[in-house]
Order: sequence, then structure tokens, then C-alpha cells
Amino acid sequence: MNKNENIKVGITIGDPNGIGGEIILKAFEDPRMLEIFTPVVFASTKLLSFYVKIFNLKTKIHGITKLEDVVPGRFNVIRLIKEPFVVKWGEVSKEAGELAIKSLEAATAALKANKIDVLVTAPINKESIHSDNFKFPGHTDYLNQQLDGESLMFMVADELRVGLLTDHVPIKDVPSKINAKVIKTKIGTIKESLRKDFGIRKPRIAVLGINPHVGDNGIIGTEDQDTLIPALEELREDGNIIFGPYAADSFFGNKKFKEFDAVLASYHDQGLIPFKTISFGHGVNYTAGLSHVRTSPDHGTGFDIAGKGEASPESFIAAIHVAIKIYRQRKEYDVLNENPLKNLSRKRR
Repeated sequence: MNKNENIKVGITIGDPNGIGGEIILKAFEDPRMLEIFTPVVFASTKLLSFYVKIFNLKTKIHGITKLEDVVPGRFNVIRLIKEPFVVKWGEVSKEAGELAIKSLEAATAALKANKIDVLVTAPINKESIHSDNFKFPGHTDYLNQQLDGESLMFMVADELRVGLLTDHVPIKDVPSKINAKVIKTKIGTIKESLRKDFGIRKPRIAVLGINPHVGDNGIIGTEDQDTLIPALEELREDGNIIFGPYAADSFFGNKKFKEFDAVLASYHDQGLIPFKTISFGHGVNYTAGLSHVRTSPDHGTGFDIAGKGEASPESFIAAIHVAIKIYRQRKEYDVLNENPLKNLSRKRR
């Protein structure tokens, strides 16, 4: 496979009142980034030019009006709006949400049409985007509807990978959202992603308990004994290499996670607090299980520092590299599994 192929990376602008535009442009101040792939930002040249001026950046913008005009090796920005957008740093606004959604919808359509190869999304504000026309809590749920497959929020940083049984769910609703079907589906998605996206032939997966101390044999809740443990036992009987459930409070502190290829947490904060503590700044949010590759940085809109020039592009850059790596790994996986007997014959020659 040619690693110098012209991979097109679609990039959404995120919330324009946040740090999205800043981290995107900072990522491409190093012109060597453009030697690896071709970016396509879904926003407007006027808005990106405003950010360049405000932050005194050197990134050169190539404005286009349609995807057919993308130029390899240039920082392409496709115009979604003609009128100027007035940035209000750190503010939640309907206008910002509308532009963020317009960017996401246009980029997703391009992804589905294979006019871009992967999608990297800048952070959005959930309050800004919520409307009668867009009732999704975030990127993952929207993409799950738009793309084929069953999505899984998979946080990735080097060899640390943390998936979630439930993601943007109120803590009081977590137990009701976890059942045998969900457990088996999510673990199946993690297993398939580790094999297909990360090249791990026999994945070892650890699962964290739902309740403190895995319920202490029913003393602190019975969900682990009634639901989680029986489901894991069935999965093991089917040949899956599954461990746990483990008590979550000490699992990351004692470095137990290093023994596994991935960890499945029961709910959002159980997985993301330790993940971000360990990897903050270079972690990546990957939406596993879908027909196309989408990643994002592991942080939010940064309203508290928006407009100050303090935002680091490190996690965003990591999101781009992870997306490209997974895209290439998937292509390699498809080639190797297209005709196993044919490939085996090639190896023996």
C-alpha cells in the first residue's frame, strides 16, 4: 500500500465561538502536514481568514466552492456561507450552533459520498447545536444515524483504549440502559475495531463493573451480578478473551489497564476521567463501529480560553494522525481478508 496516497481529511469547524478554528489553523502552521494528506475544512474563507489575523498565524488558505476543486497539498476551505460570521468568543449562540451543524452535515454528506476519506471534527457546544431540527446530544449519535454500523465512543491514546457501554446518559439512567444485548454488542464492536482498525488479531478486553466494588456481591447494587457477569460469561463461552468485571476505583491507578488491548467502562465519567487524566492533550475520541472513520480531539470548545490564543492543537493533530492510521489499517485489513487463500499463496512464493 502506498503511504503517500492523497488522503483527503474532511474537517468540521466546530463551534466558531470556541477554539476550533484556532486549533485547526495552528495544526497547519507546519507545512509538512500538507505533505502527508490534503485537508478540506467545511466553513468559510472569511471566517478562517479572521482567525488567521486574530491569532497572527501563517497558515495559507485556499478557498473553494465545491469539492471537485480541492487541490492536493493546500489548506482547502470550502465555502458554506457567503455572509460574514460575527464571532462572539466563549458565547453560546444559535448562530454558532447553526454554522457548526451546517459544517457537520456538509462534511458527513461528503464522507458518505466518498469525496473525503476520513472526518475529523472540531468541538461543538451541545447547547448551541440543540434545536427542533437537530436533537442529537453530540457527534456520535448523529453519525450513528447517518452512517452504516453501530457506533461506539472509543477513546484512544497510544496503547490506551477505553470504550463506553453508555456515553451521554444521565447517571440515574445508566443501569436501565445496560442489558445483555448492549453488553454483547459493544464488546463485539470493540473486538472488531481492535482487529480491523488496530491490527490486533486476538484482542484482550477488560470490563469495569457498574457499581462500586462490582456491587460487593449484591450489597452495593445487583446490576453486576444480575446483568453484567452473566453476559460476560456467555461471551467467554463463545471464545472471546474477556476479563472482569473489575472494580473501577483502582483499575487505572495500579496500571492494570496496561495488560489489555482495550477497556470497556460502564458509563461516561467512569471511563473518561481516568482516560483524560492519563492522556490529556494527546488523547483522541474515535467513533468505532461505523462504515467510515471519524475522530476528534479529546477536549471541548474551550470557551474559557477562546480568543486568547492559548489553545493547543496537540490533541487535534493526534486526531488527524489516528484517523489516517485507521483508514490505512482498514484498507490493509480489507486486502488481506478479501481472498485469504490467494494472499497465503502470494506469501509462499
